[in-house]
Amino acid sequence: MSTTDAKPLDEHEMASRYEPGTVEDAMRARWDASGLFTPSGDGSKPTYTIMIPPPNVTGVLHMGHALNGTLQDIVARHRRMSGFDTLWVPGTDHAGIATQAVVEKKIYAERKLTREDMGREAFLSEIWDWKEEHGNTILDQFKRLGASCDWSRTAFTLDPNMSHAVRVAFVRLWEQGLVYRGARLVNWDCVLQTAVSDDEIEYVTKAGRLWELKYPVEGEDGRFLVVATTRPETMLGDTGVAVHPEDPRYADLVGKTLRLPLMDRSIPVVADDTVDREYGTGAVKVTPGHDPADYERGARHKLPIVNILEKDGTLSEEAGRFAGMPREEARKAVVKAMEELGLVGEVKDIEHNVSVSDRSKSVIEPLVSEQWFVKMEPLAKPAIAAVKDGTLTFKPKRWERVYLDWLENVRDWCISRQLWWGHRIPVWYDEDGTPHASTTDVEIGSAHPKTGKPIVRQDPDVLDTWASSWLWPMATLGWPDDTADLQRYYPTQFLSTASEIIYLWVARMVMAGYAFMDDREGGERCPFSTCYIHATVLDAQGRRMSKSAGNGIDPLDMIQQYGADAVRFSLVMLTKEGQDTKLAPEKFEMGRNFVNKLWNASRFVLVKAGRLPAFDASAVETLEDRWILSRLRSTIETVDGHYERYEFNDAANALYRFVWNDFCDWYVEACKPRLEGEGADSVAPAVLGRVLADILAMLHPLTPFVTEAVWERLRAVSETALPEVLAGAPFPTTDGLPHDADAEAALDAGRLVVSSVRKLRQQNDVAESKPAKVTVVVLDGSRGPALARAEALVRRLANLEAFTAGADPSRPAGAAVDLAGESPAAFEVLLDLEGLVDKEAQKADLQRALGKVEKQLSGVEGKLGNESFVSRAPEDIVARERARRDELAAEKERIEGLLAALG
Repeated sequence: MSTTDAKPLDEHEMASRYEPGTVEDAMRARWDASGLFTPSGDGSKPTYTIMIPPPNVTGVLHMGHALNGTLQDIVARHRRMSGFDTLWVPGTDHAGIATQAVVEKKIYAERKLTREDMGREAFLSEIWDWKEEHGNTILDQFKRLGASCDWSRTAFTLDPNMSHAVRVAFVRLWEQGLVYRGARLVNWDCVLQTAVSDDEIEYVTKAGRLWELKYPVEGEDGRFLVVATTRPETMLGDTGVAVHPEDPRYADLVGKTLRLPLMDRSIPVVADDTVDREYGTGAVKVTPGHDPADYERGARHKLPIVNILEKDGTLSEEAGRFAGMPREEARKAVVKAMEELGLVGEVKDIEHNVSVSDRSKSVIEPLVSEQWFVKMEPLAKPAIAAVKDGTLTFKPKRWERVYLDWLENVRDWCISRQLWWGHRIPVWYDEDGTPHASTTDVEIGSAHPKTGKPIVRQDPDVLDTWASSWLWPMATLGWPDDTADLQRYYPTQFLSTASEIIYLWVARMVMAGYAFMDDREGGERCPFSTCYIHATVLDAQGRRMSKSAGNGIDPLDMIQQYGADAVRFSLVMLTKEGQDTKLAPEKFEMGRNFVNKLWNASRFVLVKAGRLPAFDASAVETLEDRWILSRLRSTIETVDGHYERYEFNDAANALYRFVWNDFCDWYVEACKPRLEGEGADSVAPAVLGRVLADILAMLHPLTPFVTEAVWERLRAVSETALPEVLAGAPFPTTDGLPHDADAEAALDAGRLVVSSVRKLRQQNDVAESKPAKVTVVVLDGSRGPALARAEALVRRLANLEAFTAGADPSRPAGAAVDLAGESPAAFEVLLDLEGLVDKEAQKADLQRALGKVEKQLSGVEGKLGNESFVSRAPEDIVARERARRDELAAEKERIEGLLAALG
C-alpha cells in the first residue's frame, strides 16, 4: 500500500464487537484465495514439514484433536512467517476395524444384511460410498479451527499411491525374510472376529471369581492336584499342569499324570521355573491354546495345543459336550458339572484386570490362529539408536523412556486382520498353497513364478491399519517413487501426537523410515527430528473425556459459542508442557475475553489515531514510547524463542502479559491525550501502528482469525507498506527497537505508584475524575531516580494535582496508605483524603459493612465449631465453609483498617 492510500478508519468500518462467526468465514476465504498454505518450492528457502496424525475417517473433532491441531498450526504459521518453505500435510486414516464396524452396523440396521450376505465387492463399495459422504467431516472441522494445511495435498491411507507404497513395503520385508506366516497365539476379538495387536487392547478392572478345581492323580485314588482359575471353561483345553521344580509339595508328582475331568484324558504334571509357588495353590493349569504364558510353557514342555474356541466366541468340537455354547454360558455349565462331581474347592470373589478390545470393548480371547507377522527386532535397532544418538528427540523428554522400553522389549507384530476394509495382503497362492508376494495384482489362473502352477486365490486378510500409517511421512510425499516432494520435504521436522500412540505409530514410523529410506544417510532416514507429546485434555474432575462417560466437551460447540481463536488461545494458556489439563466450558471465557480486549484496543487505535504514519525510531522521545518499544523488543525475542522451542504455553503467557497489561492497560491509556486535541502529535500514532502490527504478527500463530481481520483494517490506515495477508507476512524483528533499561525502570516504578493510587481511590470511594494529592515515601532508594523520571506520567495517569516523593517526606494526617511493590515494598503511597471524602458518612458506611461481615463471620464460625457438622458434612462442603470463613476474616480486617485510617 502506498502512503497516499492510507486514510482514517471510520468507526463504522470496524464493528464495535468482535463477531467470530462472520470474521472466521471471511478469513478462511481470504487464506484460500491467497494460496499461501501451498509451499512455494523456492529452493532458496529452508524447508519445514509437518504431517498431521491422520484422524480416523469415522471421527469427529474432539478436544484432543483441537489441542493438537492448534499446536501444529502454531508451528506451521510461525515457521511460514519465519521464512521457511512450509508444508503441512493433512489427511485421514481408513481405520479398518472402526470403519467396517460403523458401516456393517448401518447396513444391518437399514436392510438386515450382513457383509457375508452382500459379498466382499458389494460390501466394500458400500464403505467407499459412506467414506465419500462422511469421510471429510473431521477435516472440515479442522478447517473451522483454522488449520493452515496444504489442503490440495489431502491424503487418505487407501489412496492408490498409499496402496502401492504399502505393497512395496510388504514385498521388501518379505524378500528380506522379515515377514512370515505362522500359527501363533494372538489376541482375538470375538465380536469383530479379527486378531488385534497387543497395542490395541485395554485393561479394565472387573469383578470376577477364582475357582479352585480338583484334578484326580492317576493311579492314586482319592488324591487330587488343586489348581485355581478365573476362566474354568478353559480347563477343557488343558494339556498339562505345571508346578515349580523346587516346590516340595509336588515333587513326587512331577512326571506323573492327572485325569482331566469332563474330558477324560490324561495330562502330565511338569516342572517349570516360571510358576509362582506363593500364588494360589502353587499348581498352574496349562492351556497352551488360550493363555500367552501357557503357550510358552507348553512350547517348552512339548505339550499339545487344544483349541476349544471358535472365532465367534462359542466353544468348538474340541470342547466335547459343551460345543456350541457361548463362552459365558460354557463357564457356568463347566462349573456346574465340576460341582456335581465334587471337584470344585474354594471359590473367592475377586477384582482382576481383564483385557478388552479397544474397539469392540469385548473380552479378548487368546487364540491360536494362522496370521501374518513382521519380525520386529531387526527393525527396532536403528529406531532405538535414533533416540540414543540424538537424531530424534522427545518433548517432554520423559517420553523417550516409554518409546525405548517398548522397542527394547518388542515382540513380533501381528499385521493381519480378518476384515475386508483395508489393504488386502498382497500374497497369492497356487493350488498347493505356495505363496507369492507381489507389488501388482496377480491374475487368477496365471502361473506361479516359482512353481509354475496356477494361481488360485489371494490371501483374504487385510493389513493392520498401522501397516499403512507407519509409511505416512514417506508415502504422502510420493515414496516409493523418488519424487521432487520426497527429495525436498523429507524428513519432516515436527510431529505432535498423543502419548498412547508412541508405540502404535511413532515408533513404527521411525522403524519404517530406517527400513525403507535406504537411499538416505544416517539421520536423514528418520522421519522427524522432534516428537512433541501433547497433554491429555481431562474434564473438570480430572477424568478422561469419553462418549461412554458423557463428559466430553464438543470443540465445535465451543467454537460456535466463543469463536475459534478463543478456543485455541484458551487451550494453549491452560496447557503447560508435560502436564495434563482439566477443562470446563466456562474456561473458554478467558480466550474470548482476550480476543475481545485485542479487538477493542485495535479498534480504538485504528479509529482514534487516524492515519498511522510510518514508524521512525529517531523521532521517539517520550518515556512511554521508549518504554513500549523496549518492551516490544524483549517480547519479540521471548515469543520467537518460545515458538522456536515449542514452548506454546510460555509464548501465550508472554503475549497475554504484553498485550493485556503493557499495551492495552498502560500504553494505549498513556497515549490517549496524544491522539486528539491540543496534545496530539504524530509520533504516538506511528508507534501505535508499529506496536500493533508486531502484536498482530506475534499473535497470528495463536489467534489467526482476529489478527488477520485487524491486519486488513490496519493496512487501510497505515502509511507503512504491509503485506496484503498477515499469514504471509514476516515474523516481527527487533529492527529499530533498542533495549531501553532506563525507560523500563521508570515505567515500572511509575506503574507501581499509579496502581496504588487507583487502589486507594477505589477503597475510599474517591472518583478517578477528582484531582488528588499523593505523597510517596521511597523505601528502596535505588528506585527513587526511576520514579522521578516517571513523575509527569504518574501525574497524568493518576490525575494528581500534587505529587511529592522522597525518602522522608512530610506525611499528610489521615491519609490512606498502600505499600507498592513486591516484598520488600519499594514505595509507601499516601493518598491525602482531605477534601476528597466525607469522613463521617464514609465511617457510617464502613460501620454498617463491618456489622454485616461480623454477623456472617459469626455464623460460619459457629457452623465450623459444631463437631457434628464437621464430622458428618461432605469434605468439599466443609472446605468451602472454611474458605468462606477466611474470606470474611480478611474482609473484616480490611474494613477495620479503613476505619483506622479515617481516624
